[in-house]
Amino acid sequence: MTGKCRLPDTYTLIVAEKPKAAARIALALGGRRASKCTYNGVPYWILQAENGGIVIGSAAGHLFGIRPLGKGFPIFTYEWAPRFEVEKKSQHIRKFYDTLRMLAGRASAYINACDYDIEGSLIGYMIIEAFGEPRKAYRMKFSSLTEEELVEAYRRVGEIDLRMVEAGRCRHELDWLWGINVSRALMLSLRRATGQWRVLSAGRVQSPTLAAAVERDMQRRLFVPLPLFTLKVQVEIDGKAYSLEYMGGVFETRGEAEKARSALRKAGTLRVVDASSRRMLEQPPPAFNLGDLQMEASRIYGLSPYKTQRIAEQLYLNALISYPRTNSQKLPSTLNYAGILGRLKEINDYGRLIDTLLEETGGKLKPRQGRKDDPAHPAIYPTGRKPGKLGRDEWRIYDLIVRRFMAAFSKPHVYLRETVIFNAAGMRFRLSGLRIVEEGWRRYYYFKKHREKVIPRLRIGDEVKIRKLGISMTYTKPPQAYTKASLVKWMENVGIGTEATRARITEILFERKYLSTGPRGAVESTDLGINVYGFLKEFFPDLVEVDLTRRFEEYMEQIKKGEVSREKVLGEAKSVLTSLIEAFKPRMGEAGVQLGKSLGLIKPVRKCPICGKESSPDNIYGFCQHHSKALRELRKAEAEWMRRAGIRGVRYARMISRMSLAGRWIREVAGYLSSRGT
Repeated sequence: MTGKCRLPDTYTLIVAEKPKAAARIALALGGRRASKCTYNGVPYWILQAENGGIVIGSAAGHLFGIRPLGKGFPIFTYEWAPRFEVEKKSQHIRKFYDTLRMLAGRASAYINACDYDIEGSLIGYMIIEAFGEPRKAYRMKFSSLTEEELVEAYRRVGEIDLRMVEAGRCRHELDWLWGINVSRALMLSLRRATGQWRVLSAGRVQSPTLAAAVERDMQRRLFVPLPLFTLKVQVEIDGKAYSLEYMGGVFETRGEAEKARSALRKAGTLRVVDASSRRMLEQPPPAFNLGDLQMEASRIYGLSPYKTQRIAEQLYLNALISYPRTNSQKLPSTLNYAGILGRLKEINDYGRLIDTLLEETGGKLKPRQGRKDDPAHPAIYPTGRKPGKLGRDEWRIYDLIVRRFMAAFSKPHVYLRETVIFNAAGMRFRLSGLRIVEEGWRRYYYFKKHREKVIPRLRIGDEVKIRKLGISMTYTKPPQAYTKASLVKWMENVGIGTEATRARITEILFERKYLSTGPRGAVESTDLGINVYGFLKEFFPDLVEVDLTRRFEEYMEQIKKGEVSREKVLGEAKSVLTSLIEAFKPRMGEAGVQLGKSLGLIKPVRKCPICGKESSPDNIYGFCQHHSKALRELRKAEAEWMRRAGIRGVRYARMISRMSLAGRWIREVAGYLSSRGT
């Protein structure tokens, strides 16, 4: 090394998580004085100083992974090793590994400047531990890659965060122990029964998430809609027609609905018994955390949680937003809100909106704070730095974050909810209207719009003539299908996974072909996913339950607080796994045959006439277990259809077979029965 790329005799090595972050740190601390150098094509930066230099190097995410020591099942012995030795697909990491080893070996002190979460803490610490001296290590903490914040973070560098390192190490080791042992249980039992090798996997957080998705999908596949009846009433007021809502809800039987219709027809008119106008306030939403951002990006643009997270991480690396992997809905009082808004005025068409916001608030910028908090990072906020060229989806995510940030400072959205209540024959009906009084926060975050609906002014005692009167037949609805975003939200609500991992775990279930995406983004389970779930449910039931996974998630938090040791948590995990595996081993043959049949690797003795899978012995048609369940549900609902609508038999089966609300297995069985006239 010569000239500007000669390493100083004494220097501090700053380890960033990715090259873009390293470049931002170098720019913030050295500006033009920072010399960009390369080693094996990997960039690093040198800042010369009188009292020793600063060198900024970069990782490429995790440089170390876990590999087993030995074979067998169960297996609990392992070691941390370079990731390029553990994973064939990670060969590109070797050059980062070699560069940091070279830089760290000559450093006199070290600063972990990776993302401030347990993953970033682990990434940086393991590099320092492998190549340097942890006793000479420090930690930089920042929530955005702006120059001001990076300079302040370097000035206030603190002690290394060993508890977060231990929590991160524990999470990876737990995931490895769970994943390798349960995956081997799947694959070895299948191989023993069929002689064939299939790559199948299970995981500590992956398995209960798969269970939630499959169970919801199976509920939908076994759903039989039931008929409901409601009155359709249209009145005429000042020459205009208005449809009324029956406040009694729905009738279960057609007879009840017809009786009510007869009473209304006899009355002929409806009398106003109440007319009111209620002022409604919708408080502004808080700034985004990652989960809220993922849900909104899915709702508005149909983007998957994983794609939204990746885009947000790129925006963060470009210093356009703060750190996105946060659970917080709170903005810090130390943030220069006016400065950020002032810079945002120069971007796109935000100028007029911000002028309106400053006028509306009188310059007193106090954001609405949400309930959720995160000790490491605040809610996501824009830095105000002007974006370069952004792709369509990048702009969409950036725009969502900016508008949500502005909305947090705004006034409530105010509207009038106008309601007129009518009565006839002891039944009540409602006519509702809506008038917007003050746009408030919806002016800035316009992705949720109220539609105004003007209704006529009526007074108590007024009578209106019934113009049309009818009965509408509707149906009960199946449970709401999960989307990728709502599945991630489910994980957050039950307390498994982290902001950093949930979207990726969900994506893995699709990559493994356990789940697929149906119409309107609905999460559907594949045959493979149903079979793996069935295997785990029967032979490892604790692993598909949320409680066990959540308990170990809580241990991770306790490690971060110093309340429990990593060794104790790992010891309990090994004990749980040993107990489960010992109970499973005597049933490996049975499990393998069951799995082999479900995957079509073992030919069934008797085939289901609908799907060709192994017949279940409990019905006369020879259906498989799933179509047998569907038959039971179909028969159970038939009596209710007869009571409610007077429909049964072949007509009932034919109707159900054509209903989109009916579950897939239900439709298939109903179609089979109607084709046979039974």
